[in-house]
Amino acid sequence: MDSGTWIVGAILATEIAFWVLLLLGLCARYLLKLRRVSTFLLVSVPVVDLVLILLVAFDLSRGATPTTVHGLAAVYLGFSVGFGHYVITRADAWFAHRFAGAPRPVRPPRTGPAKVRHEWRSWFRVVVACAIAVPAMLLMKLISGWDVPGSLDELWEDELWSWAARLILINIAWLLTGPVYATFFKATKEDAAAMSRRVR
Repeated sequence: MDSGTWIVGAILATEIAFWVLLLLGLCARYLLKLRRVSTFLLVSVPVVDLVLILLVAFDLSRGATPTTVHGLAAVYLGFSVGFGHYVITRADAWFAHRFAGAPRPVRPPRTGPAKVRHEWRSWFRVVVACAIAVPAMLLMKLISGWDVPGSLDELWEDELWSWAARLILINIAWLLTGPVYATFFKATKEDAAAMSRRVR
């Protein structure tokens, strides 16, 4: 089995382990009332990411050439770190609502200052994801043999540098279509409506 195949398997196993540990942790907390067990399971969720890091590092240290799959592992790691806490918090809120009588979780706002704050927080998670994924890719390049693209063509042909470039473009696109758009169009409409009500 080549490294690409088993790393894909490791990524899938990591994703499955994330949801299984999360579900077991929430079930232990709200259905079985096992607070300590649930805490242990939920704290264990990030451990699966650490296992993935170690597997990729081991693969590269034994001479494997970085591929798109290695870049995908770094991307998964970044978005797991950037969005993992948010996903766990939302899942916990829904379980608490369904099984413990907690209030229904508030849906993300659609307009107004609250919408703007939500979009900026979401974009910050993307920044965190990139801040984890891109250095991870650079570390892979360092382990496997450092080289810097001399042109855009070389950049897009390189398995890891191209991933880093995609993430930067995603970050910029998310910034423009998320918080910047909300700041100029969503908040403005809300403020205009509030001003109209005050005039009346």
